[in-house]
Amino acid sequence: MQLLNFDAFLLAITLLTITPGIDTVLVIRNSSRSGAVDGVVTSFGICSGLFVHATLSAAGISAILLQSVELFTVIKWLGAAYLIWLGIGGVKAAFNGHVALAINDVQSRSVNVSRSLREGFLSNVLNPKTAVFYLAFLPQFINPEYSPFLQAMTMAGIHFIIAMLWQSLLAGAVSSAQRFFANRVVLRWMDGITGGVLVFLGSKLILDYPKE
Repeated sequence: MQLLNFDAFLLAITLLTITPGIDTVLVIRNSSRSGAVDGVVTSFGICSGLFVHATLSAAGISAILLQSVELFTVIKWLGAAYLIWLGIGGVKAAFNGHVALAINDVQSRSVNVSRSLREGFLSNVLNPKTAVFYLAFLPQFINPEYSPFLQAMTMAGIHFIIAMLWQSLLAGAVSSAQRFFANRVVLRWMDGITGGVLVFLGSKLILDYPKE
């Protein structure tokens, strides 16, 4: 099996991965919450969602959602609502000061693996932009002589590896500055800013896809 224009695919998917977006914000937020492990687990959840989009794209389901205003709107609003919900939680925590921990508290705080996986996975799967991107992007590199499903899974696997590497480095960078992020004021600003950005991104999802 051979993908078409593999070099172009690799370059494009790498640039997409390192471009700041919803995934970046979520990894930074969770890394500052409980350390690098939390960020890496969140990244694993995010990247696992890529295979869902690849499967839908290969099966043509994404095309059906794109053509159906009602179904697409449901997915769009679910994704936007989830992001806004996460963002509001961060803003509330900033105002309430619940994340204002001493340095020892941050270092010993355990990671809630199921929560981090769920947050990462749902933020990706419920993001209609990713579904539309996979629908429009993957077919350009699929060789019609081979199985579209296997090729889509291959591209999702490559995307998974690149995104995991990048987001894990990001989580490590946040964790290495643990004393900085353990500061009470910094933690509250971090939750407030990332929470606000998540609310903005969730709202932008709605505005970017007007009903037709």
